[in-house]
Parts: sequence; structure tokens; C-alpha cells
Amino acid sequence: MWEEVEVIEDGNGEFQIAGRTMRSRLVLGTGKYPDLQIMKAAHEASDCDMVTVAVRRVDLSGESGPTVLDYIDRGRIQLLPNTAGCFTAEDAVRTARLGREAGLSDWVKLEVLGDERTLLPDGVATLEAARTLVSEGFVVLVYTSDDPVLARQLEDAGVAAVMPAGSPIGSGQGVLNPWNIRLVLEAVSVPVVVDAGVGTASDVTLAMELGVDGVLLNTAVACASDPVGMARAMRDACSAGRYAFLSGRIPRRLYGSASSPLEGHIAEPPRRGC
Repeated sequence: MWEEVEVIEDGNGEFQIAGRTMRSRLVLGTGKYPDLQIMKAAHEASDCDMVTVAVRRVDLSGESGPTVLDYIDRGRIQLLPNTAGCFTAEDAVRTARLGREAGLSDWVKLEVLGDERTLLPDGVATLEAARTLVSEGFVVLVYTSDDPVLARQLEDAGVAAVMPAGSPIGSGQGVLNPWNIRLVLEAVSVPVVVDAGVGTASDVTLAMELGVDGVLLNTAVACASDPVGMARAMRDACSAGRYAFLSGRIPRRLYGSASSPLEGHIAEPPRRGC
């Protein structure tokens, strides 16, 4: 008889950030899509319930006609305003305030970039901006490097989640340093969401197998040949990676290990001579 086993959680199931329950562990962006209809269809295919919106790239006046905001079901999907394109703490704080004053959200994905070519974050300026925004009542999810020391400092500053880069934004290189992501997971108790660098579904699976709480991506879906199909693939990859993490992988071995144990096998009959 088979033994009954405990059913583990849904691989793409709920987790919490700042007391809010997230149904999906996948967060998508809103930029670079061929058009807004495809963006909306990709969001639906991914089953995500949070999307990032770059505050500086949205016409908040509404004078230019329909915007990205008109293609997001805000009854189901939470907006995460983004300070994308900011290179100083002051600029990032100003942008976050603008998004809140425009009624987008008091949640913010904080980005303070330190280099125009790599788009990697400026750790010192990021920490400075995080402290200011937390003191002003923002719920801060922060894009950061995979430095566990900085991650701990950001948690101490009061951020709701740390979001270490898998690799540079839009590079499609995947998670280049899994070891550092594991160190970040050990360093903090707030949710850890891998942000940036995803190229394809296997990158999402690898990230989730590390034990992170979620993955945020944009370019890999928006710039795929079929964004809607890729969004669906990312959804399933996220679920598969989470299931694998919860189930526990076998240890890596230098040598092979037979699938069928040798103990108790039926001995071969002795061979006769010629």
C-alpha cells in the first residue's frame, strides 16, 4: 500500500509582502511590449497579480490618450510604481513621491542606478533613498545588487522586500551568481525577489529552486517573439521551480548511483564452461 503523503503548497502559491497576500510569485513589467493589447494578454497569461510601472514614462495627465494604466485590471493587479531611470537618491525619492501624489500607490519599487551601461544599482544612494522613503510611509521593494551585507542594511532600513539582480537589467543572462543569492536569503528575513536578467523560462526555474520568494522580469516576456506564450512559460517555470525547492533535490555526487539498488538482487546462475 502507498503511504499517504502531505501535499505541499501550490508551486506558484501565495506569499506575503508587507502584510499583503500575493497569489502569484511572478511579477511582470509594462514596458517594451509591441502594443498595449499584447501587454494585457501577457499579464493575463502569466497569472501575475502585480506589475511594475515606470512613473517617469507614464503620462499622468491623461492628455495623450490611453496609457498603460488603461490596460491594467487594477481590481486584480496591483501597481508597483518604479523609479526606473533615476541615478541619484534625490531623483528617486522625488519620482516616488510623484507616483503617490498621482494616486498610483504608496508602494514603490526603488531603483537608483549607478552606471548607464550596465544599469547596476548604486548601493550607497539606494540605501539613502530607502531610508527616506520608509520614513515617509512608503512600502519599499528595493532593486539591489546580490550583496548580502547591503541586503541586511536595507532590511534594517525598513524595506518590505529586497530584490537582488540575477544579472544586469535586460541582459538575458539569467542568474549569474546563485551562491550570492543564497547568501542574501540567509542574511535577511524579508521576502527576496530576484529582479533583472531573466532571459527564458529555465532562468526563472533556477531562481525559484534557490528558495527565493519570487521573480520579477520584463524584457524576457515583452521582447520575446511571442510575448503571450513566453508569459505562460514563465508562469509554469515559476511553479516548477517552487515545487522543486519545496520537494528537495537530491545531492550532487561525483560518481554514479544506480537507480536500482544491488542489495537483494537475484544472482545470476553460474556460467558453464565450453
